[in-house]
Amino acid sequence: MKLLMSNDDGVNAKGLAVLHRVFSEMVDDITVIAPDRNCSAASNGLTLMNPLRVQNEANGFISVNGTPADCVHLGINQLMTPKPDLVIAGINKGANLGDDVIYSGTVAAATEGRHMGLPAIAVSLIGKNEAHYDTAAQVALRIVKKLQQHPLKGDQILNINVPDVPLAQLKGIKVTRLGRRHQPDTMSRQSDPWGRDIYWYGPLGRVRDNAQDTDFYAISEGYASVTPLTVDMTAYQSMTSLTQWINEVKLS
Repeated sequence: MKLLMSNDDGVNAKGLAVLHRVFSEMVDDITVIAPDRNCSAASNGLTLMNPLRVQNEANGFISVNGTPADCVHLGINQLMTPKPDLVIAGINKGANLGDDVIYSGTVAAATEGRHMGLPAIAVSLIGKNEAHYDTAAQVALRIVKKLQQHPLKGDQILNINVPDVPLAQLKGIKVTRLGRRHQPDTMSRQSDPWGRDIYWYGPLGRVRDNAQDTDFYAISEGYASVTPLTVDMTAYQSMTSLTQWINEVKLS
């Protein structure tokens, strides 16, 4: 198996190093291509107006002056021959639950792999201390082994979230749907040293939907959460009602 690993926390992130170390025990051919800086919340952005440059790091990883999606796209298109069999993004420092996936650079790296025709997973560790990246890596390793027997559908990725506990304390793995948060708190306005206004995003919104089948609930109960995600964002349940009145819109 040939793997491409990336992340959004940057090429020097601990989660990426741990993921590489654990998978290296099973896989001989791993290429790591990651942003040269933290790109959290970069979503699916691509760098179109500036050239991309690569740098070979001392540990064998490759850094790119671009987004997580850039890294995966560049790796598959230019830097890896033959192409990888699987894209793994992570291990993210912090949750990618519910609405988070819209903004997540980690999930975007996996999604870009799927756009490029490859199976892909995203892995995140949830906790205040981020002490047990090994647990998340071991969960991902076991899931990848199963994926070799049960391949993903062509329009899906797996979004994996793991509580920050020792592996022995993890209660198990649950298949979940995405929960939802309330609207985030408002932005705060501050002043820089020259008295000019600056703005910071506020905290993430409180959880609004944490029913028993959601990723939020699984994590709160001590389980790892695995959510299959599709890139088709069509709201199929609205198509019939929308058709009923959109046909009444007159263009002349």
